[in-house]
Amino acid sequence: MLLTDLRTIFERDPAARNWLEVLFCYPGLQALVFHRLSHWLYKIGIPFIPRFISHLSRFLTGVEIHPGALIGQGVFIDHGMGVVIGETAIVGDYALIYQGVTLGGTGKESGKRHPTLGSHVVVGAGAKVLGNIQIGDRVRIGAGSVVLRDVPSNTTVVGIPGRVTRQNNSSSNVLDHDKVRDVEAEVIRALFERVKSLEKQFEQLEQSSLSPTELGDELTNDPKSKNSDGIIEDFLDGAGI
Repeated sequence: MLLTDLRTIFERDPAARNWLEVLFCYPGLQALVFHRLSHWLYKIGIPFIPRFISHLSRFLTGVEIHPGALIGQGVFIDHGMGVVIGETAIVGDYALIYQGVTLGGTGKESGKRHPTLGSHVVVGAGAKVLGNIQIGDRVRIGAGSVVLRDVPSNTTVVGIPGRVTRQNNSSSNVLDHDKVRDVEAEVIRALFERVKSLEKQFEQLEQSSLSPTELGDELTNDPKSKNSDGIIEDFLDGAGI
């Protein structure tokens, strides 16, 4: 697993120069090494020591991973400071996690209470994924998002609460965060255009003999109006509203 983790870092981080630098200067990798040991001790029932190793790892690396968490191979925790991964969290193979990410719970319930991430998931800086939810394969979670609901595979999620903004992620570059949509801005723009359209309709009503019903029919058939309806509906659907 260590070799796989090293290879993944060289593939994904253009700043990685050589294996010695990566081994000694990448806290995300060091945290994973500590976790592999603490998780093995945790599974065979050793008391106290796994948690102490986890605590020591947090002190040295700034990354807190509970010994009970299940971490797949090829996982890359980039920078790492402030990352928290809860006891029942599951992180799939080749996931990419940036600094400040929390994979946490939402209460004091027992049992499975932390998220499950599929393979090749990207979690942006500062994102919070909370509760016993399922994040599908190849999902991208935008920086600063708060995800509280299940997310299907091959989608992009942004915002608070997290909303699905794109289906079928097609880009092969997992680092292209500039392509994440600003759905709130899109909805505000759609509402702004709708208000302008209504103002124009009222001006026409004042200047013509058309009835309000006829003007309403024109607004209904306006392609711009239909397009804004779709944008607003997608925004609400993405939040489960």
